[in-house]
Amino acid sequence: MRFLHTSDWHLGKTLCNASLLDDQAHALDQVVAMVRDTKAEALVVAGDLYDRAVPPKEAVALLDETLNRLVRGCGVPVLIIAGNHDSPERLGFASGFLGTQGLHLAGPLEAEPKPILIGNTAFHLLPYADPAMARYALEDAGLRTHQQVLSAQLERARLQHPSGHRFVAVAHAFVAGGSVSDSELGLSVGGTGEVDASLFSFTDYTALGHLHRPQEAGQPHVRYAGSLLKYSASEASHVKALTLVELPDRGPARTEPLPIVPRRDLRRLRGLFEDLMKAPNGPTEDYLFLDLLDEGPVLDAMARLRQVYPNLLGIQPAPPASAPAEGVESIRLRDLDPDQLFRSFFQETQGRPMNEEEAALFLDVSQSLLHQEGHP
Repeated sequence: MRFLHTSDWHLGKTLCNASLLDDQAHALDQVVAMVRDTKAEALVVAGDLYDRAVPPKEAVALLDETLNRLVRGCGVPVLIIAGNHDSPERLGFASGFLGTQGLHLAGPLEAEPKPILIGNTAFHLLPYADPAMARYALEDAGLRTHQQVLSAQLERARLQHPSGHRFVAVAHAFVAGGSVSDSELGLSVGGTGEVDASLFSFTDYTALGHLHRPQEAGQPHVRYAGSLLKYSASEASHVKALTLVELPDRGPARTEPLPIVPRRDLRRLRGLFEDLMKAPNGPTEDYLFLDLLDEGPVLDAMARLRQVYPNLLGIQPAPPASAPAEGVESIRLRDLDPDQLFRSFFQETQGRPMNEEEAALFLDVSQSLLHQEGHP
């Protein structure tokens, strides 16, 4: 069995009010080409097709066109689960009929999900559901965490698994220890959204969605494909890709990343304002986030920099890269007086100690605030 694993398309997403739809269309052209060129027997999309539950009509049209090219044009089954950004009911509309045409949609959670059989491989589609939804759908009042929900889904999948078939799980979850970025919407608070990679130890391959960096999740056969594009400044260093999975009749799965070439890259640059205005690497249409190293504010920096970088998305002050002041991390904050605490903070953020003028200014301001609060 040879199939492609992808996830987190987030169609309809905007980044700093800039529409990414043309960039997403460019990337999806490559997805279609990869399906055709690799002679894949299936395409698996592990959740978050859309960026929000009610996507813009342009995003719906793009998905419709892409799925038509894949299922009808390439003749390849497409298997999709709902992620935490998707509306399960909207995504699962007409899934019974569409499944007969090669488009398999797992939206709402089902008590007895049937696997999708392709050759000697059974694909078990495990859509995202928060514990409250799962308690109702699975009629199990004991489900309180995502770990318990996914464990219940996998147990039910095992009961439906036909003998003699390889077991592929498709899930949208946060596996503990994974590398996260700023653009992933948290599944919960307090750790209840995490699941342990050991849940998938018995599978032949687990296709995961949710985390945007392509990565292994605890075990070689449990993998995140990562997102279609870079969706935040924290993803600037990522290499986005589809994962080509080769699953032989026996033995472990083999995987290979197939990089996606973006229409415009998303990069993060740092430097002094005047140096950045000179565009040392030449003009660029890439999406950019700039970290300014200037000590003071720069007048009208965004507008001036956009004359050089038309797709500049954001700027922020950034301290020079430097090691933390010696001993700062080992000091307990509660043991510091306000003056020491601010000096440590200043050293951390500015990469240098306060000078006498800055120290005097802080002392004046802090004493004034203490006086206003009634402290002697």
